[in-house]
Amino acid sequence: MPFDNFRQHSPGPVKNLLGSASRVCIINGSCVYGLLPDNPFIIMGCNTRIRHVIPGIMRAAEELDAIVAFELTATEGGLDGGYTGQTPDQFVNSLVEYAEICRFSKPFIIHADHITIKNSSAQELDSARKLLQAQLAAGYSSFALDASFCPISENIRILSQLVPMLQNHDVGLEVELGEVTPVGRESSLTTIEDAEEFLSGLAAHDITPHLLAIDNGSKSGNYLDGQLVNIDLQRTGEIFETAKRFGVSGLVQHGITGTPLRIVGRLADYGIRKGNIGTLWQNVAHAGLPPELVDEMRDWAREQKRDIKYATAVFAERINSIDQEDMKLIADLAYREAKEFITAFHAKGSVSRLAEALKRH
Repeated sequence: MPFDNFRQHSPGPVKNLLGSASRVCIINGSCVYGLLPDNPFIIMGCNTRIRHVIPGIMRAAEELDAIVAFELTATEGGLDGGYTGQTPDQFVNSLVEYAEICRFSKPFIIHADHITIKNSSAQELDSARKLLQAQLAAGYSSFALDASFCPISENIRILSQLVPMLQNHDVGLEVELGEVTPVGRESSLTTIEDAEEFLSGLAAHDITPHLLAIDNGSKSGNYLDGQLVNIDLQRTGEIFETAKRFGVSGLVQHGITGTPLRIVGRLADYGIRKGNIGTLWQNVAHAGLPPELVDEMRDWAREQKRDIKYATAVFAERINSIDQEDMKLIADLAYREAKEFITAFHAKGSVSRLAEALKRH
């Protein structure tokens, strides 16, 4: 059976969900992330707010032999379904369903993106623990704990209280230092000194994250007309060298939507090992939805004075019941975009490369 060495690293709940006959290969992030320092490619993290893009991404990953991560943030898919209407169980079940339909054979990661903890209050920590428990039970295999809104000392204190509940599950661990700001707001670049203080503080609590997300000048969301992309590659590389001294496998790039592929292709050379793409897949889905449905979603967003992404759950029933022809169009558009990014990320053939590296460990 292909990828047996990867299947040994599947989350326990996933094994129970799939059964022994399934060829679907969901793996713990830890077994992959540990191999990344010397493999200069980027894992494509896909925030699939609208499910119709998933088959296209899987088709591209299958064709290019690439490992990918499917993910939702806490606001996109929390216990109440978030603004996409997808609870942790629903998200994992959708991925498994599509993987079986598409006969997707490559290993992939299910990542809990941006579990945001804004302060160290008992209420915030309890809320995070409940979400983590639900995601672990559903079969998530990698987690991003984001207390970047807080001062470094409080960020460390929060993580010291939450990370232990993940450490016995062999999952991937991403932490965040420096808030990646939305389009239209000024960045506050993460410094080398901040990275040293943060990672040494975590080490004092016996916490070694696999991945570190920083603010290197990127933006989340769609770039405004005429706005320049300004990612500080030199700073990124310097922080990567610092992070490696603390056992970190690589950095995470948020805010890739709108970043030219010529820049995207250089990120791996500066220590980026995971690149999160969210708004792009939403844009792709909107491009293939019936125009009258998109118009109604835009009208709702204007009336509510909210980003159109918040219309996803409101219109979920209609989005999920569009014609097969429209679903195919969205999947085809996603396939083309995914191929371009996997190639730009130098991730073509990454499954085979990682399989060989895993044999040596």
